[in-house]
Amino acid sequence: MRTLHTQPTWLDLSQPTHARLSNLAADLGLHDLLLEDLVTAHQRPKVERHGEWLFVVIHTARYLDVQEEVVFGELHVLTRSDKVVTISRGDTRAITAARKRLADDPELAGFGAEAILYAILDAAVDQYSPVVRGIAHDLEQIELQVFSGDEQASRRTWDLTGEVGDFGRAAGPLRDVTEALAAGFDKYQVPEALRAYLRDVDDHLTGVIDSIDKLRGRLRDIFTLNATLLGQRQFEELRTLAAAGQQENEAMKKISAWAAIIFAPSIIGGIYGMNFDYMPELHWQYGYPFALGLMVAATLALWALFKRKRWI
Repeated sequence: MRTLHTQPTWLDLSQPTHARLSNLAADLGLHDLLLEDLVTAHQRPKVERHGEWLFVVIHTARYLDVQEEVVFGELHVLTRSDKVVTISRGDTRAITAARKRLADDPELAGFGAEAILYAILDAAVDQYSPVVRGIAHDLEQIELQVFSGDEQASRRTWDLTGEVGDFGRAAGPLRDVTEALAAGFDKYQVPEALRAYLRDVDDHLTGVIDSIDKLRGRLRDIFTLNATLLGQRQFEELRTLAAAGQQENEAMKKISAWAAIIFAPSIIGGIYGMNFDYMPELHWQYGYPFALGLMVAATLALWALFKRKRWI
């Protein structure tokens, strides 16, 4: 086991320019491939060794509750026994928290560059927990919206699914980083205190990843529930429309039936009311009662027909 008594120098850069990184690489004698990694943003969390340098990419996360959005930052950490370089793009809270942790714990800080790396990892993972709580809180609100029939629930669920997916892609690969660091414990003679510290970080990270999986499951359940409830509401609306259509159809049947019944005597009366000179029935002795009887008969026949068809 070894303990470092000399503190490494810690150079912290925030949003450095390409020229600044090129100068840094020249000063430190970094390989061109390592410089390319330092310049390139939006990399997956990873750990690599370039000669005497250990290069680690870490994603930070912060949840904006009002916007329901996870904002990510990216940290590049370069370490060797006597020097640490951190490059921040976006959120710098993990660097601030790591500095405070090391200042409050001189024993941990005494382990040198590795302690700085582990403190940064710990601070970044600690920031994941508020993100999980924020998303979980919004999911509870969405569940209430789903049951209340709020149309905005579907859009919020879809948007939050994307945020959880991005969060998983930031936190999940970090597990490979902690496992790779743990695999080098014996080779690089990492002190037991630091091993325990990294295992604790890994435990917290495992809990976060499990929580993300549960959030994904809840989102799937909300999608399914929302689709089911929407289907039920649409079915009820169709039933209501069908019932209304049936009622309207029944009303139209009655109107049509009575219109036909009224039309029959009207047409008979209209024919015999034309007063042409050469209409035999006009001078027939029984013409008037015949016309009235024909009207009654036609009316009763149509009434019976529509009654049998249940139109009236």
